[in-house]
Amino acid sequence: MKRPTPNDILKRFLSLRTNKIYTLPIVILMPHSPCNCRCVMCDIWKDNNNIKQLEETDIEKLLSSLKTFRTKLVVMSGGEALMHPNFFRLCDILHSRKIKITILSTGLLLKKYAEEIITKTNEVIVSLDGSQEIHDKIRNIPYAFNKLKDGVAELKNLNKNYRITARCVIQKANFKDLPNIIDAAKDIGLDQISFLNADVSTDAFNRPNLWEDEKVGEVKLSFEEVAQFKEIIESLINTHSKDFKNSFIAESPDKLRRFYNYYAAFYGLCDFPTVTCNAPWVSTVIEADGTVRPCFFHKKIGNIKNQDLVDILNSEDTITFRNNLDIKTNSICKKCVCSLNLSLTSKL
Repeated sequence: MKRPTPNDILKRFLSLRTNKIYTLPIVILMPHSPCNCRCVMCDIWKDNNNIKQLEETDIEKLLSSLKTFRTKLVVMSGGEALMHPNFFRLCDILHSRKIKITILSTGLLLKKYAEEIITKTNEVIVSLDGSQEIHDKIRNIPYAFNKLKDGVAELKNLNKNYRITARCVIQKANFKDLPNIIDAAKDIGLDQISFLNADVSTDAFNRPNLWEDEKVGEVKLSFEEVAQFKEIIESLINTHSKDFKNSFIAESPDKLRRFYNYYAAFYGLCDFPTVTCNAPWVSTVIEADGTVRPCFFHKKIGNIKNQDLVDILNSEDTITFRNNLDIKTNSICKKCVCSLNLSLTSKL
Protein backbone atom coordinates (compact mmCIF):
# COMPACT_ATOMS: atom_id res chain seq x y z
CA MET A 1 0.00 0.00 0.00
CA LYS A 2 1.14 3.51 -0.81
CA ARG A 3 0.48 6.73 1.06
CA PRO A 4 -1.54 9.32 -0.88
CA THR A 5 0.44 12.25 -2.21
CA PRO A 6 -0.27 15.78 -0.94
CA ASN A 7 -2.13 16.38 -4.21
CA ASP A 8 -4.24 13.25 -3.65
CA ILE A 9 -5.07 14.41 -0.13
CA LEU A 10 -6.09 17.84 -1.39
CA LYS A 11 -8.33 16.36 -4.07
CA ARG A 12 -9.97 13.97 -1.61
CA PHE A 13 -10.66 16.96 0.61
CA LEU A 14 -12.16 18.98 -2.25
CA SER A 15 -14.41 16.08 -3.28
CA LEU A 16 -15.79 15.80 0.25
CA ARG A 17 -16.14 19.56 0.72
CA THR A 18 -17.64 20.54 -2.67
CA ASN A 19 -19.49 17.34 -3.71
CA LYS A 20 -17.73 17.48 -7.06
CA ILE A 21 -15.42 14.52 -7.62
CA TYR A 22 -11.80 15.58 -8.07
CA THR A 23 -10.31 12.18 -7.32
CA LEU A 24 -11.81 8.70 -7.20
CA PRO A 25 -9.42 6.38 -5.35
CA ILE A 26 -11.55 3.24 -5.72
CA VAL A 27 -13.71 1.87 -8.54
CA ILE A 28 -15.72 -1.33 -8.17
CA LEU A 29 -16.27 -3.16 -11.45
CA MET A 30 -18.64 -6.05 -12.04
CA PRO A 31 -17.12 -7.43 -15.24
CA HIS A 32 -19.39 -10.47 -15.54
CA SER A 33 -22.97 -10.82 -14.28
CA PRO A 34 -23.39 -14.60 -13.70
CA CYS A 35 -22.20 -16.37 -10.56
CA ASN A 36 -21.10 -19.97 -9.93
CA CYS A 37 -22.80 -20.19 -6.53
CA ARG A 38 -26.47 -20.19 -5.55
CA CYS A 39 -26.36 -18.47 -2.17
CA VAL A 40 -29.46 -18.04 -0.04
CA MET A 41 -28.67 -14.39 0.78
CA CYS A 42 -28.05 -13.28 -2.83
CA ASP A 43 -30.15 -13.42 -6.02
CA ILE A 44 -27.42 -12.67 -8.56
CA TRP A 45 -27.34 -16.32 -9.72
CA LYS A 46 -31.06 -16.26 -10.53
CA ASP A 47 -30.28 -14.16 -13.62
CA ASN A 48 -27.43 -16.36 -14.88
CA ASN A 49 -29.16 -16.99 -18.21
CA ASN A 50 -29.14 -13.27 -18.95
CA ILE A 51 -25.40 -12.77 -19.36
CA LYS A 52 -24.06 -9.22 -19.26
CA GLN A 53 -20.41 -8.29 -19.20
CA LEU A 54 -17.99 -5.45 -19.67
CA GLU A 55 -15.82 -5.73 -22.79
CA GLU A 56 -12.25 -4.68 -23.45
CA THR A 57 -13.52 -1.60 -25.30
CA ASP A 58 -15.49 -0.55 -22.20
CA ILE A 59 -12.38 -0.75 -20.01
CA GLU A 60 -10.22 1.03 -22.58
CA LYS A 61 -12.78 3.82 -22.82
CA LEU A 62 -12.89 4.00 -19.03
CA LEU A 63 -9.12 4.55 -18.75
CA SER A 64 -9.29 8.27 -19.53
CA SER A 65 -11.72 8.85 -16.66
CA LEU A 66 -9.62 6.72 -14.30
CA LYS A 67 -6.59 8.78 -15.25
CA THR A 68 -8.47 12.04 -14.65
CA PHE A 69 -9.63 10.78 -11.27
CA ARG A 70 -6.20 9.31 -10.36
CA THR A 71 -7.85 5.98 -9.48
CA LYS A 72 -5.53 3.73 -7.47
CA LEU A 73 -7.57 0.55 -6.98
CA VAL A 74 -10.12 -1.40 -9.01
CA VAL A 75 -12.11 -4.04 -7.14
CA MET A 76 -13.43 -6.80 -9.39
CA SER A 77 -16.79 -7.86 -8.02
CA GLY A 78 -19.71 -9.75 -9.51
CA GLY A 79 -21.23 -12.23 -10.12
CA GLU A 80 -17.99 -14.12 -10.32
CA ALA A 81 -15.40 -11.99 -12.09
CA LEU A 82 -13.23 -15.01 -12.95
CA MET A 83 -16.03 -16.37 -15.16
CA HIS A 84 -15.42 -13.55 -17.65
CA PRO A 85 -13.84 -15.18 -20.75
CA ASN A 86 -11.33 -12.34 -21.14
CA PHE A 87 -10.95 -11.39 -17.49
CA PHE A 88 -7.18 -11.28 -17.43
CA ARG A 89 -7.09 -9.14 -20.56
CA LEU A 90 -9.17 -6.60 -18.61
CA CYS A 91 -6.57 -6.83 -15.84
CA ASP A 92 -3.77 -6.18 -18.33
CA ILE A 93 -5.50 -3.02 -19.54
CA LEU A 94 -5.87 -1.71 -15.99
CA HIS A 95 -2.36 -2.69 -14.97
CA SER A 96 -1.01 -0.75 -17.95
CA ARG A 97 -2.02 2.35 -15.97
CA LYS A 98 -0.50 0.97 -12.75
CA ILE A 99 -3.90 0.45 -11.15
CA LYS A 100 -4.01 -2.19 -8.43
CA ILE A 101 -6.57 -4.99 -8.76
CA THR A 102 -8.43 -6.83 -6.03
CA ILE A 103 -10.71 -9.76 -6.89
CA LEU A 104 -13.83 -10.60 -4.88
CA SER A 105 -14.38 -14.29 -5.54
CA THR A 106 -16.40 -17.32 -4.52
CA GLY A 107 -13.08 -19.17 -4.61
CA LEU A 108 -14.27 -21.97 -6.88
CA LEU A 109 -11.98 -20.98 -9.77
CA LEU A 110 -8.87 -19.96 -7.85
CA LYS A 111 -6.99 -23.17 -8.53
CA LYS A 112 -7.82 -23.14 -12.26
CA TYR A 113 -6.51 -19.60 -12.74
CA ALA A 114 -3.90 -19.51 -9.98
CA GLU A 115 -0.91 -18.52 -12.15
CA GLU A 116 -2.79 -15.69 -13.88
CA ILE A 117 -4.18 -14.42 -10.59
CA ILE A 118 -0.71 -14.27 -9.05
CA THR A 119 0.84 -12.43 -11.98
CA LYS A 120 -2.01 -10.13 -13.01
CA THR A 121 -3.76 -9.11 -9.77
CA ASN A 122 -2.73 -7.85 -6.34
CA GLU A 123 -5.12 -9.45 -3.87
CA VAL A 124 -8.04 -11.86 -3.58
CA ILE A 125 -10.92 -11.60 -1.13
CA VAL A 126 -12.91 -14.83 -0.98
CA SER A 127 -16.36 -15.53 0.41
CA LEU A 128 -16.30 -17.85 3.41
CA ASP A 129 -19.69 -18.62 4.92
CA GLY A 130 -18.88 -21.23 7.53
CA SER A 131 -17.07 -24.40 8.39
CA GLN A 132 -17.20 -27.01 5.64
CA GLU A 133 -20.76 -28.32 5.91
CA ILE A 134 -22.36 -24.93 6.53
CA HIS A 135 -20.34 -23.19 3.82
CA ASP A 136 -21.41 -25.78 1.24
CA LYS A 137 -25.04 -25.53 2.33
CA ILE A 138 -25.14 -21.73 2.07
CA ARG A 139 -23.29 -21.72 -1.26
CA ASN A 140 -25.56 -24.54 -2.47
CA ILE A 141 -22.60 -26.01 -4.39
CA PRO A 142 -21.12 -29.47 -3.65
CA TYR A 143 -17.53 -29.38 -2.34
CA ALA A 144 -17.45 -25.56 -2.44
CA PHE A 145 -15.38 -25.44 0.75
CA ASN A 146 -12.78 -27.90 -0.51
CA LYS A 147 -12.52 -26.12 -3.85
CA LEU A 148 -11.95 -22.85 -2.03
CA LYS A 149 -9.34 -24.46 0.23
CA ASP A 150 -7.52 -26.05 -2.71
CA GLY A 151 -7.51 -22.75 -4.59
CA VAL A 152 -6.01 -20.86 -1.67
CA ALA A 153 -3.38 -23.57 -1.23
CA GLU A 154 -2.40 -23.31 -4.90
CA LEU A 155 -2.06 -19.54 -4.73
CA LYS A 156 0.05 -19.74 -1.58
CA ASN A 157 2.16 -22.47 -3.14
CA LEU A 158 2.96 -20.16 -6.04
CA ASN A 159 3.54 -17.12 -3.83
CA LYS A 160 3.31 -17.45 -0.06
CA ASN A 161 3.19 -13.65 0.31
CA TYR A 162 0.22 -13.13 -2.01
CA ARG A 163 -2.56 -11.68 0.15
CA ILE A 164 -5.78 -13.71 0.40
CA THR A 165 -8.45 -12.69 2.87
CA ALA A 166 -12.08 -13.64 3.43
CA ARG A 167 -15.40 -11.93 4.00
CA CYS A 168 -18.25 -13.66 5.75
CA VAL A 169 -21.90 -12.60 5.65
CA ILE A 170 -23.42 -13.33 9.04
CA GLN A 171 -27.00 -14.58 8.79
CA LYS A 172 -29.47 -17.10 10.18
CA ALA A 173 -27.70 -20.08 8.62
CA ASN A 174 -24.25 -19.45 10.07
CA PHE A 175 -24.30 -17.11 13.09
CA LYS A 176 -23.97 -20.03 15.51
CA ASP A 177 -20.92 -21.21 13.57
CA LEU A 178 -19.03 -17.96 14.12
CA PRO A 179 -16.08 -19.40 16.12
CA ASN A 180 -15.74 -22.28 13.66
CA ILE A 181 -15.67 -19.83 10.74
CA ILE A 182 -12.60 -18.16 12.18
CA ASP A 183 -10.93 -21.51 12.77
CA ALA A 184 -11.82 -22.56 9.21
CA ALA A 185 -10.20 -19.39 7.85
CA LYS A 186 -6.99 -20.32 9.63
CA ASP A 187 -7.17 -23.91 8.41
CA ILE A 188 -7.60 -22.75 4.82
CA GLY A 189 -4.53 -20.55 5.13
CA LEU A 190 -6.13 -17.12 4.82
CA ASP A 191 -4.39 -13.97 5.98
CA GLN A 192 -7.44 -12.34 7.57
CA ILE A 193 -11.22 -12.57 7.86
CA SER A 194 -13.80 -9.81 8.04
CA PHE A 195 -17.55 -9.89 8.56
CA LEU A 196 -20.69 -8.28 7.17
CA ASN A 197 -24.34 -8.51 8.11
CA ALA A 198 -26.78 -9.70 5.48
CA ASP A 199 -28.55 -7.00 3.46
CA VAL A 200 -32.29 -7.74 3.68
CA SER A 201 -33.78 -4.33 2.93
CA THR A 202 -32.52 -3.06 -0.46
CA ASP A 203 -32.73 -4.03 -4.14
CA ALA A 204 -28.97 -4.72 -4.37
CA PHE A 205 -27.64 -8.11 -5.52
CA ASN A 206 -30.25 -8.53 -8.28
CA ARG A 207 -33.34 -7.87 -6.19
CA PRO A 208 -35.36 -5.38 -8.31
CA ASN A 209 -38.36 -6.37 -6.20
CA LEU A 210 -37.69 -6.24 -2.49
CA TRP A 211 -37.85 -9.55 -0.66
CA GLU A 212 -41.15 -10.67 0.83
CA ASP A 213 -41.24 -11.18 4.60
CA GLU A 214 -40.98 -14.95 4.17
CA LYS A 215 -37.72 -14.64 2.24
CA VAL A 216 -36.34 -12.07 4.68
CA GLY A 217 -37.06 -14.55 7.46
CA GLU A 218 -34.80 -17.11 5.79
CA VAL A 219 -31.82 -14.80 6.19
CA LYS A 220 -32.49 -12.37 9.04
CA LEU A 221 -32.03 -13.57 12.60
CA SER A 222 -35.26 -14.16 14.52
CA PHE A 223 -36.06 -12.37 17.78
CA GLU A 224 -34.90 -15.38 19.79
CA GLU A 225 -31.75 -15.80 17.70
CA VAL A 226 -30.72 -12.19 18.27
CA ALA A 227 -30.24 -12.89 21.99
CA GLN A 228 -28.21 -16.00 21.15
CA PHE A 229 -26.10 -13.96 18.75
CA LYS A 230 -25.19 -11.49 21.48
CA GLU A 231 -23.96 -14.30 23.71
CA ILE A 232 -21.96 -15.86 20.86
CA ILE A 233 -20.23 -12.53 20.14
CA GLU A 234 -19.29 -11.96 23.77
CA SER A 235 -17.96 -15.51 24.06
CA LEU A 236 -15.96 -15.08 20.86
CA ILE A 237 -14.37 -11.87 22.13
CA ASN A 238 -13.04 -13.85 25.09
CA THR A 239 -11.99 -17.06 23.33
CA HIS A 240 -10.40 -15.37 20.29
CA SER A 241 -8.83 -12.32 21.94
CA LYS A 242 -5.52 -13.02 20.23
CA ASP A 243 -7.18 -12.97 16.80
CA PHE A 244 -8.56 -9.51 17.51
CA LYS A 245 -5.22 -8.22 18.79
CA ASN A 246 -3.22 -9.44 15.78
CA SER A 247 -6.00 -8.33 13.38
CA PHE A 248 -6.64 -11.81 11.98
CA ILE A 249 -10.22 -10.74 12.66
CA ALA A 250 -10.44 -7.43 10.84
CA GLU A 251 -13.13 -5.96 13.08
CA SER A 252 -12.55 -4.76 16.63
CA PRO A 253 -14.63 -6.31 19.43
CA ASP A 254 -16.75 -3.15 19.60
CA LYS A 255 -17.42 -3.23 15.88
CA LEU A 256 -18.43 -6.88 16.10
CA ARG A 257 -20.90 -5.96 18.83
CA ARG A 258 -22.50 -3.60 16.32
CA PHE A 259 -23.44 -6.64 14.26
CA TYR A 260 -25.78 -7.63 17.09
CA ASN A 261 -27.24 -4.10 17.09
CA TYR A 262 -28.06 -4.36 13.39
CA TYR A 263 -30.27 -7.43 13.80
CA ALA A 264 -31.62 -6.29 17.18
CA ALA A 265 -32.77 -3.00 15.62
CA PHE A 266 -35.26 -4.84 13.41
CA TYR A 267 -37.10 -5.77 16.62
CA GLY A 268 -36.90 -2.36 18.25
CA LEU A 269 -34.35 -3.49 20.83
CA CYS A 270 -31.98 -0.67 19.89
CA ASP A 271 -31.23 1.75 17.06
CA PHE A 272 -29.43 0.64 13.94
CA PRO A 273 -25.67 1.19 14.34
CA THR A 274 -24.54 4.64 13.29
CA VAL A 275 -23.04 4.45 9.80
CA THR A 276 -19.98 6.48 8.88
CA CYS A 277 -19.47 6.36 5.13
CA ASN A 278 -18.09 8.44 2.27
CA ALA A 279 -18.40 5.84 -0.51
CA PRO A 280 -20.23 8.12 -3.00
CA TRP A 281 -17.38 10.65 -2.68
CA VAL A 282 -14.41 8.26 -2.97
CA SER A 283 -15.69 5.34 -5.06
CA THR A 284 -18.30 4.18 -7.54
CA VAL A 285 -19.81 0.89 -8.72
CA ILE A 286 -19.96 -0.05 -12.41
CA GLU A 287 -22.16 -3.04 -13.17
CA ALA A 288 -21.77 -5.61 -15.95
CA ASP A 289 -24.13 -3.74 -18.29
CA GLY A 290 -22.29 -0.46 -17.71
CA THR A 291 -24.72 0.91 -15.13
CA VAL A 292 -23.06 3.32 -12.68
CA ARG A 293 -24.16 3.65 -9.04
CA PRO A 294 -22.77 5.76 -6.19
CA CYS A 295 -22.45 2.52 -4.20
CA PHE A 296 -23.95 -0.97 -4.23
CA PHE A 297 -27.23 0.19 -2.73
CA HIS A 298 -28.23 3.55 -4.19
CA LYS A 299 -30.04 4.07 -7.50
CA LYS A 300 -28.26 4.15 -10.84
CA ILE A 301 -26.91 7.50 -12.06
CA GLY A 302 -25.76 6.69 -15.60
CA ASN A 303 -24.08 4.20 -17.90
CA ILE A 304 -20.47 4.18 -19.14
CA LYS A 305 -21.60 2.79 -22.50
CA ASN A 306 -23.40 6.09 -23.14
CA GLN A 307 -21.32 8.66 -21.26
CA ASP A 308 -17.85 9.16 -19.77
CA LEU A 309 -17.54 8.34 -16.08
CA VAL A 310 -16.27 11.85 -15.33
CA ASP A 311 -19.43 13.35 -16.82
CA ILE A 312 -21.68 10.88 -14.98
CA LEU A 313 -20.18 11.47 -11.56
CA ASN A 314 -19.99 15.23 -11.98
CA SER A 315 -23.34 15.79 -13.62
CA GLU A 316 -25.59 18.37 -11.99
CA ASP A 317 -28.00 15.67 -10.79
CA THR A 318 -25.25 13.52 -9.24
CA ILE A 319 -23.61 16.45 -7.48
CA THR A 320 -27.04 17.38 -6.11
CA PHE A 321 -27.49 13.79 -4.93
CA ARG A 322 -24.24 13.91 -2.95
CA ASN A 323 -25.03 17.37 -1.64
CA ASN A 324 -28.39 16.18 -0.28
CA LEU A 325 -27.21 12.79 0.99
CA ASP A 326 -27.24 12.66 4.78
CA ILE A 327 -25.70 9.32 5.72
CA LYS A 328 -27.12 9.45 9.24
CA THR A 329 -30.75 9.91 8.17
CA ASN A 330 -31.00 8.37 4.69
CA SER A 331 -33.23 5.29 4.85
CA ILE A 332 -30.83 3.18 2.76
CA CYS A 333 -27.68 4.32 4.54
CA LYS A 334 -29.13 3.77 8.03
CA LYS A 335 -29.39 0.02 7.35
CA CYS A 336 -26.19 -0.28 5.29
CA VAL A 337 -24.16 -3.45 5.84
CA CYS A 338 -21.18 -2.51 3.66
CA SER A 339 -20.08 1.06 4.31
CA LEU A 340 -16.79 2.59 3.23
CA ASN A 341 -15.06 5.40 5.05
CA LEU A 342 -11.80 6.33 3.31
CA SER A 343 -9.87 8.99 5.16
CA LEU A 344 -7.86 11.72 3.50
CA THR A 345 -4.64 9.84 4.30
CA SER A 346 -5.75 6.20 3.85
CA LYS A 347 -3.23 4.08 1.97
CA LEU A 348 -4.18 2.20 -1.19
